[in-house]
Amino acid sequence: MINKVVNNAKEAVKDIHDGATIMLGGFGLCGIPENSISALVSNGVKNLTCISNNAGVDDFGIGLLLQKKQVKKMISSYVGENNEFERQLLTGELDVELIPQGTLAERCRAAGAGIPAFYTPAGFGTEISDDKEIRIFNGKNYLLEKSFNADFSIIKAWKGDSAGNLIYKGTARNFNPIMAAAGKITIAEVEELVPVGDLDPNFIHTPGIYVQKIFQGINYEKRIEQKTIRDGA
Repeated sequence: MINKVVNNAKEAVKDIHDGATIMLGGFGLCGIPENSISALVSNGVKNLTCISNNAGVDDFGIGLLLQKKQVKKMISSYVGENNEFERQLLTGELDVELIPQGTLAERCRAAGAGIPAFYTPAGFGTEISDDKEIRIFNGKNYLLEKSFNADFSIIKAWKGDSAGNLIYKGTARNFNPIMAAAGKITIAEVEELVPVGDLDPNFIHTPGIYVQKIFQGINYEKRIEQKTIRDGA
Protein backbone atom coordinates (compact mmCIF):
# COMPACT_ATOMS: atom_id res chain seq x y z
CA MET A 1 0.00 0.00 0.00
CA ILE A 2 1.29 3.46 -0.92
CA ASN A 3 2.47 5.60 1.99
CA LYS A 4 1.20 9.10 1.24
CA VAL A 5 2.56 10.77 4.36
CA VAL A 6 4.66 13.93 4.03
CA ASN A 7 6.47 15.61 6.88
CA ASN A 8 4.62 18.91 7.11
CA ALA A 9 2.53 21.54 5.35
CA LYS A 10 5.53 23.10 3.60
CA GLU A 11 6.38 19.79 1.93
CA ALA A 12 2.73 19.10 1.12
CA VAL A 13 2.17 22.33 -0.84
CA LYS A 14 5.60 22.68 -2.47
CA ASP A 15 4.28 21.66 -5.91
CA ILE A 16 1.53 24.28 -5.97
CA HIS A 17 2.58 26.73 -8.66
CA ASP A 18 1.76 30.32 -9.59
CA GLY A 19 -1.59 30.52 -11.36
CA ALA A 20 -2.94 27.27 -9.89
CA THR A 21 -6.63 26.69 -9.20
CA ILE A 22 -7.15 25.46 -5.65
CA MET A 23 -10.15 24.17 -3.74
CA LEU A 24 -10.00 24.94 -0.03
CA GLY A 25 -12.27 23.04 2.32
CA GLY A 26 -14.15 24.41 5.28
CA PHE A 27 -17.28 26.31 6.22
CA GLY A 28 -16.79 29.69 7.82
CA LEU A 29 -13.77 29.04 10.02
CA CYS A 30 -14.73 25.43 10.70
CA GLY A 31 -12.66 22.67 9.14
CA ILE A 32 -10.30 24.90 7.19
CA PRO A 33 -6.77 23.70 6.28
CA GLU A 34 -4.97 26.22 8.50
CA ASN A 35 -1.48 24.74 8.22
CA SER A 36 -1.59 24.46 4.44
CA ILE A 37 -2.82 28.04 4.02
CA SER A 38 0.01 29.30 6.22
CA ALA A 39 2.50 27.33 4.13
CA LEU A 40 1.13 28.88 0.93
CA VAL A 41 1.56 32.32 2.46
CA SER A 42 5.17 31.50 3.34
CA ASN A 43 5.87 30.10 -0.13
CA GLY A 44 4.70 33.33 -1.74
CA VAL A 45 2.86 31.52 -4.56
CA LYS A 46 0.70 34.03 -6.45
CA ASN A 47 -2.06 34.53 -9.03
CA LEU A 48 -4.12 31.79 -7.40
CA THR A 49 -7.74 31.02 -8.19
CA CYS A 50 -9.33 29.93 -4.92
CA ILE A 51 -12.58 27.98 -4.72
CA SER A 52 -14.03 28.06 -1.22
CA ASN A 53 -17.39 28.49 0.45
CA ASN A 54 -16.12 31.71 2.00
CA ALA A 55 -13.08 33.99 1.99
CA GLY A 56 -12.05 33.68 5.62
CA VAL A 57 -11.60 36.73 7.83
CA ASP A 58 -8.99 39.45 7.61
CA ASP A 59 -6.33 37.76 9.72
CA PHE A 60 -7.18 34.08 9.37
CA GLY A 61 -7.82 31.45 6.71
CA ILE A 62 -7.89 32.61 3.10
CA GLY A 63 -7.80 36.16 4.44
CA LEU A 64 -4.06 35.66 4.97
CA LEU A 65 -3.59 34.93 1.26
CA LEU A 66 -5.69 37.96 0.35
CA GLN A 67 -3.57 40.20 2.58
CA LYS A 68 -0.45 39.18 0.66
CA LYS A 69 -2.18 39.72 -2.72
CA GLN A 70 -1.64 36.06 -3.64
CA VAL A 71 -5.20 35.49 -4.88
CA LYS A 72 -6.14 36.55 -8.43
CA LYS A 73 -9.69 35.20 -8.42
CA MET A 74 -12.06 34.13 -5.66
CA ILE A 75 -14.97 31.76 -6.33
CA SER A 76 -17.26 31.67 -3.29
CA SER A 77 -20.82 31.81 -2.04
CA TYR A 78 -20.30 33.94 1.10
CA VAL A 79 -17.68 36.63 1.68
CA GLY A 80 -19.23 38.95 4.25
CA GLU A 81 -16.65 38.70 7.04
CA ASN A 82 -13.54 39.96 5.23
CA ASN A 83 -12.85 43.68 4.91
CA GLU A 84 -9.73 43.19 2.80
CA PHE A 85 -11.73 41.07 0.37
CA GLU A 86 -14.30 43.87 0.11
CA ARG A 87 -11.60 46.46 -0.49
CA GLN A 88 -9.93 44.44 -3.26
CA LEU A 89 -13.28 43.73 -4.90
CA LEU A 90 -14.33 47.38 -4.94
CA THR A 91 -10.96 48.58 -6.26
CA GLY A 92 -10.90 45.96 -9.02
CA GLU A 93 -7.79 44.22 -7.64
CA LEU A 94 -9.62 40.91 -7.24
CA ASP A 95 -11.73 38.98 -9.73
CA VAL A 96 -14.76 37.53 -7.93
CA GLU A 97 -17.37 34.95 -8.92
CA LEU A 98 -20.22 34.72 -6.43
CA ILE A 99 -22.49 31.72 -6.86
CA PRO A 100 -25.29 30.12 -4.82
CA GLN A 101 -24.00 27.82 -2.10
CA GLY A 102 -25.87 24.79 -3.43
CA THR A 103 -24.46 25.40 -6.90
CA LEU A 104 -20.96 25.69 -5.45
CA ALA A 105 -21.39 22.38 -3.64
CA GLU A 106 -22.76 20.63 -6.70
CA ARG A 107 -20.00 21.96 -8.96
CA CYS A 108 -17.55 20.37 -6.53
CA ARG A 109 -19.47 17.11 -6.24
CA ALA A 110 -19.96 16.83 -10.00
CA ALA A 111 -16.22 17.26 -10.57
CA GLY A 112 -15.52 14.39 -8.21
CA ALA A 113 -18.11 12.20 -9.93
CA GLY A 114 -16.78 12.91 -13.42
CA ILE A 115 -19.89 14.86 -14.44
CA PRO A 116 -18.90 17.79 -16.69
CA ALA A 117 -22.05 19.87 -16.23
CA PHE A 118 -25.57 19.87 -14.80
CA TYR A 119 -28.78 21.93 -14.80
CA THR A 120 -30.05 23.85 -11.78
CA PRO A 121 -32.86 26.40 -11.24
CA ALA A 122 -30.74 28.38 -8.74
CA GLY A 123 -29.86 31.82 -10.08
CA PHE A 124 -32.27 31.93 -13.00
CA GLY A 125 -33.46 35.48 -13.66
CA THR A 126 -30.44 37.03 -11.90
CA GLU A 127 -27.00 38.17 -13.08
CA ILE A 128 -25.80 34.63 -12.44
CA SER A 129 -27.70 33.46 -15.51
CA ASP A 130 -25.94 35.90 -17.87
CA ASP A 131 -24.29 34.09 -20.80
CA LYS A 132 -25.38 30.65 -19.54
CA GLU A 133 -27.41 28.10 -21.43
CA ILE A 134 -31.02 27.92 -20.26
CA ARG A 135 -33.35 24.97 -20.78
CA ILE A 136 -36.88 24.23 -19.68
CA PHE A 137 -37.70 20.99 -17.86
CA ASN A 138 -41.30 20.34 -16.81
CA GLY A 139 -42.14 23.98 -17.38
CA LYS A 140 -39.31 25.32 -15.21
CA ASN A 141 -36.19 27.22 -16.28
CA TYR A 142 -32.79 25.75 -15.49
CA LEU A 143 -29.22 27.03 -15.95
CA LEU A 144 -26.37 24.91 -17.23
CA GLU A 145 -23.53 24.96 -14.70
CA LYS A 146 -20.12 23.41 -15.34
CA SER A 147 -18.22 21.37 -12.78
CA PHE A 148 -14.98 22.80 -11.42
CA ASN A 149 -11.57 21.96 -12.83
CA ALA A 150 -9.17 22.38 -9.91
CA ASP A 151 -5.47 21.59 -9.97
CA PHE A 152 -5.39 20.97 -6.21
CA SER A 153 -7.80 20.34 -3.35
CA ILE A 154 -6.56 21.23 0.13
CA ILE A 155 -8.72 19.84 2.90
CA LYS A 156 -8.82 19.32 6.66
CA ALA A 157 -9.93 16.18 8.49
CA TRP A 158 -10.00 15.00 12.09
CA LYS A 159 -8.25 11.66 11.63
CA GLY A 160 -6.43 10.04 8.74
CA ASP A 161 -4.11 7.13 8.06
CA SER A 162 -0.99 6.78 5.96
CA ALA A 163 -3.05 5.51 3.00
CA GLY A 164 -5.09 8.73 2.95
CA ASN A 165 -8.35 7.43 4.44
CA LEU A 166 -10.10 10.26 6.29
CA ILE A 167 -12.67 10.84 9.02
CA TYR A 168 -14.19 14.28 9.62
CA LYS A 169 -15.63 15.47 12.89
CA GLY A 170 -18.87 17.39 13.34
CA THR A 171 -19.40 20.45 11.16
CA ALA A 172 -15.99 20.01 9.53
CA ARG A 173 -17.78 17.43 7.38
CA ASN A 174 -18.94 20.23 5.11
CA PHE A 175 -17.17 21.00 1.84
CA ASN A 176 -14.15 18.89 2.71
CA PRO A 177 -15.45 15.47 1.53
CA ILE A 178 -16.71 16.68 -1.85
CA MET A 179 -13.60 18.75 -2.50
CA ALA A 180 -11.39 15.80 -1.58
CA ALA A 181 -12.81 13.91 -4.54
CA ALA A 182 -12.72 16.83 -6.96
CA GLY A 183 -9.11 18.02 -7.27
CA LYS A 184 -6.47 16.52 -9.55
CA ILE A 185 -4.16 16.40 -6.51
CA THR A 186 -5.66 16.29 -3.02
CA ILE A 187 -3.68 17.35 0.03
CA ALA A 188 -5.14 16.43 3.42
CA GLU A 189 -4.06 17.77 6.76
CA VAL A 190 -5.33 15.95 9.83
CA GLU A 191 -5.35 16.50 13.56
CA GLU A 192 -4.36 12.90 14.20
CA LEU A 193 -2.44 10.64 11.82
CA VAL A 194 -2.62 6.90 12.51
CA PRO A 195 -1.28 3.71 10.89
CA VAL A 196 -3.32 1.84 8.30
CA GLY A 197 -5.81 -0.41 10.05
CA ASP A 198 -6.46 1.86 13.03
CA LEU A 199 -9.53 3.49 11.47
CA ASP A 200 -12.83 1.61 11.52
CA PRO A 201 -13.73 1.14 7.82
CA ASN A 202 -17.40 1.72 8.67
CA PHE A 203 -16.69 5.32 9.67
CA ILE A 204 -14.33 6.43 6.89
CA HIS A 205 -15.82 9.39 5.03
CA THR A 206 -13.17 9.86 2.31
CA PRO A 207 -11.43 6.75 0.91
CA GLY A 208 -7.69 7.06 0.46
CA ILE A 209 -7.99 6.65 -3.32
CA TYR A 210 -8.83 10.37 -3.50
CA VAL A 211 -5.85 11.58 -1.45
CA GLN A 212 -2.30 11.98 -2.76
CA LYS A 213 -0.60 13.66 0.23
CA ILE A 214 -1.39 13.67 3.94
CA PHE A 215 0.27 15.13 7.02
CA GLN A 216 -0.47 15.76 10.67
CA GLY A 217 -1.10 19.42 11.34
CA ILE A 218 -0.13 21.42 14.41
CA ASN A 219 -1.36 24.35 16.51
CA TYR A 220 -4.98 24.46 15.34
CA GLU A 221 -6.74 27.61 16.58
CA LYS A 222 -10.35 26.53 15.90
CA ARG A 223 -11.72 30.05 16.02
CA ILE A 224 -15.40 30.96 16.28
CA GLU A 225 -16.45 33.25 13.44
CA GLN A 226 -19.49 34.78 15.16
CA LYS A 227 -19.90 34.19 18.89
CA THR A 228 -23.42 34.63 20.23
CA ILE A 229 -24.05 34.32 23.97
CA ARG A 230 -26.92 35.11 26.34
CA ASP A 231 -26.81 38.16 28.58
CA GLY A 232 -25.02 37.32 31.81
CA ALA A 233 -23.63 34.06 30.43
